[in-house]
Amino acid sequence: MSDIEEASATLAEVNLDNTPKPLTENLESDPSSSLKDSVVTIGATVPTGFELTAADEVKEKLGSQSRISKDRGKIYFEISVEKLSQVHRLRSVDNLFVVVQEFTDYQFKETKEDTLKDLEDLAKKLPWIDPLKVWKLNTNLKKRKTKHKKQNQQSSASKEKLNDDGGKDRANQKDADKELLDHAQNTPGLKSAEQNAEETQEMILADDQSDGKDEFLNITGNENQAGDCKKGEAEDQVLKFRVTCNRAGDKHSFTSNDAARDFGGAVQDYFQWKADMTNFDVEVLLNIHNNEVVVGIALTEESLHRRNITHFGPTTLRSTLAYGMLRLCDPQPTDIIIDPMSGTGAIPIEGATEWPSCYHIAGDNNPQAVKRAANNICSLLKKNQNKESGTSWGIPIDTIQWDICNLPLRTSSVDVIVTDMPFGKRIGSKKKNWDLYPACLMEMSRICRPGTGRAVLLTQDRKCFAKALSKMGHLWQKGHTVWVNVGGLHAAVYLLKRTLERAGEKRSYW
Repeated sequence: MSDIEEASATLAEVNLDNTPKPLTENLESDPSSSLKDSVVTIGATVPTGFELTAADEVKEKLGSQSRISKDRGKIYFEISVEKLSQVHRLRSVDNLFVVVQEFTDYQFKETKEDTLKDLEDLAKKLPWIDPLKVWKLNTNLKKRKTKHKKQNQQSSASKEKLNDDGGKDRANQKDADKELLDHAQNTPGLKSAEQNAEETQEMILADDQSDGKDEFLNITGNENQAGDCKKGEAEDQVLKFRVTCNRAGDKHSFTSNDAARDFGGAVQDYFQWKADMTNFDVEVLLNIHNNEVVVGIALTEESLHRRNITHFGPTTLRSTLAYGMLRLCDPQPTDIIIDPMSGTGAIPIEGATEWPSCYHIAGDNNPQAVKRAANNICSLLKKNQNKESGTSWGIPIDTIQWDICNLPLRTSSVDVIVTDMPFGKRIGSKKKNWDLYPACLMEMSRICRPGTGRAVLLTQDRKCFAKALSKMGHLWQKGHTVWVNVGGLHAAVYLLKRTLERAGEKRSYW
């Protein structure tokens, strides 16, 4: 069987409806191609400047060494396929893709026509089979997660309905329930509705707490019994795809659109897929950075940085960037972490989710921003409640309206300060920053614990910040600086450590 026939056979059984199709039907024909023991290369886009932070997280949570790409904002690491679901739980990555093949020194031809012809020929030579199987497994994982989310929502809705209707019917139903319970106890093998509900809840909770290996085994082993009646229908469906080209470098004779068009045409001829720029099933990635070429298949439909925020403001920070900033300050259990200019609360919400043993405070002087932060916290609580089938233990976070230059906190009462300072563009102005930044640093030094306190501050107004910090050398010691790209703006994240010198106390708040 040729490569194209084997790849087409693999994709022919991909089911696009709500019923996951068994992956093992394709694997059993060739036991050596089993994904169970396979190792694949995963690519991840991360906030520019936080590549090392993302690599540390991958090492800590997946046990894999990462390689940082020459193209900033990307890392690559190898995992066993059974850990695929765990990759989606990484907090520092924006998008994920499985690598089809990587060329570290691709030799482009001199003319545009020859180069594009090479890219067309390349599409027919790539090892597509295993990456497509990983894409299929990833698709089944997402369908399974969506199915359980809907089940939990329906369960919560049913409980709310029962609670609403139960009050007026409880007296009349009490005797009937007692009679039914007696009947169930006297009938072998028959269980009460309450017992069934408890068992169902236990099954859902146990399933949510299962690790990546269990999910892999469930999908690759237990789905052989599902969807056989729709096999013929699924085979008749044609996958829709698009090619996205990301190109960087000034020595190329072609544009990104040229490469995407010609490479995509070759992929279409090879697989007989249907091109669709908006409603696609498979997104093929063609990443070109100077002479480095990486071909991959996307595993995420939208960026993972949207995981926590539902109410956005004019300068809402990406959750992945917020995680990177928090990780820089190395939070410890029982630490009090505040964001005095929190906006919609992206940093404290990310902190409370990932570091629940710390206490997080989100504060801002804008009442609309505080309201958005409170709504985001409520949305997260609701999300956790649905996930846990109606049981929620809350998260260690509070939100408050205050003035950054006059915080209602005791002196030396805060361990960590993490905030996104005004850039002076969408909010405030460069002129106002010259007064705001020194006042902020002074008030932060008052509430931060001498000797052990840390601050991680993001700003694009680097000149103003450097001037303000130069006047606070006796209170703040500058550590390393991370250069980041925020919405196309070249910004910096400063790690500061509080010195032992005590700041003058302005007034007593207690």
